[in-house]
Amino acid sequence: MGTESVGKIGELHLEYARRGCTTVLTHSHSCSPWHCFPPLYLDDTGCATTFLVNPSGGLVGGDRLSLFAKLGKGTHVLFSTPSATKVYRSVSESSVQFVDLTMDSGAILEWIPEPTIPFAGSRFDQRITVRLGPGALVVFWDALASGRVARGEQWAFTRLANQIKITTAGGKSVIERYILSPTRDERGVGLVAEWNYVASLYLVSDGVDSETWKRIEGSLAEVLDSFPNRVLGGVSETRAPGLVVKLVTRSAPELHAVLEGMWGIVRAHLWGASVPALRRS
Repeated sequence: MGTESVGKIGELHLEYARRGCTTVLTHSHSCSPWHCFPPLYLDDTGCATTFLVNPSGGLVGGDRLSLFAKLGKGTHVLFSTPSATKVYRSVSESSVQFVDLTMDSGAILEWIPEPTIPFAGSRFDQRITVRLGPGALVVFWDALASGRVARGEQWAFTRLANQIKITTAGGKSVIERYILSPTRDERGVGLVAEWNYVASLYLVSDGVDSETWKRIEGSLAEVLDSFPNRVLGGVSETRAPGLVVKLVTRSAPELHAVLEGMWGIVRAHLWGASVPALRRS
């Protein structure tokens, strides 16, 4: 069997609208291996919490998965995943995941998935595009594990390409783009090799005033400083109105703890809410 016959082509289409104080899912379409579940409402904000589910257990070479979501005016959607995204070893083709998110005016998007775990020998290509309408706000978290740490597979994947592009209504963009080939490139991953997790947090909106951004920036820096020698990171302004946090950690519990701390700061400052319980204890 040729490698061209391996893998699945799956699409997930979601559309949201606001009904009173609540965001509702108005249209959905899924094609295996995506599976669509109705939103959950975990607090009194009216936020539609949507778990992105791939029952196949992970991505293999040749998979082509796409997600298209449109958030209507004034909606509030939280996307997460029930578990980490596992990318399995591939001898030839990459696994590809394409995400396209469009937000109308005043919409709020929280993108808080579990980390991506590239197994030894895996190949993964991810491209994410977020387009914001006037006054829309995105809280975007992207975390990468070095591999199956417990099995000693740190930075043993073959290739990982990642691109995130967030564009405001005024045309200003924030772009993160990198390609890592630790088993092929003699430079490896540089100083990051000493750490097991790498993550980015983007906060972008043209509807938040500069003083609020400054207060959030200071609070985020305090969260990072509360993990001496266990978390290394920094927070800075972006070209588009907003902030970016870049960090590395040594363990999954530390990664989760720093995310909870920063996410709590953002929610408290921007709409006076606490972090919802995405996971059962």
